[in-house]
Amino acid sequence: MLLDEDPATLSRNLQNLATQHNETVSAHSSTDHASQIVELDTQKFRVAKAASDLEIEGERLEQELEGLNMRLKELDMQGVEGDDATQAKRELEDPTILQLKVYRSLGIDADPDSAGAYNKAIIRNTQKGDVHVVNIDPKFSKFFYANYFWQTL
Repeated sequence: MLLDEDPATLSRNLQNLATQHNETVSAHSSTDHASQIVELDTQKFRVAKAASDLEIEGERLEQELEGLNMRLKELDMQGVEGDDATQAKRELEDPTILQLKVYRSLGIDADPDSAGAYNKAIIRNTQKGDVHVVNIDPKFSKFFYANYFWQTL
């Protein structure tokens, strides 16, 4: 088949292939290839190290999350007010809490408004089955309200 072709055509094909080969060889430098391989290896090791560092950081964060979840469960079990020791300590430090507990034990609930001031008292008398709502007005004295509360109890 190739022998049937004209020698000039074969010579041109040889010339074209030789030119393509020379262009390919000249375009491909072995030193550039080696430096490119070294650069790619360096990038590969950097990526592997970054992946390892991220994996270690992920494990550390998982452990921290586990610890925080355990702390959250402990706090949920204690409730909003805290455990008994914390509540007792807070009651000793804050006389308002102690006063409110005394009032509640007597059946009087102080109702705070949106500003946090106690302007309303709800008095429950379980023996009579009565409930009285009293708006606290600063124009009346504390003595007046104390007498009124004792009378309704």
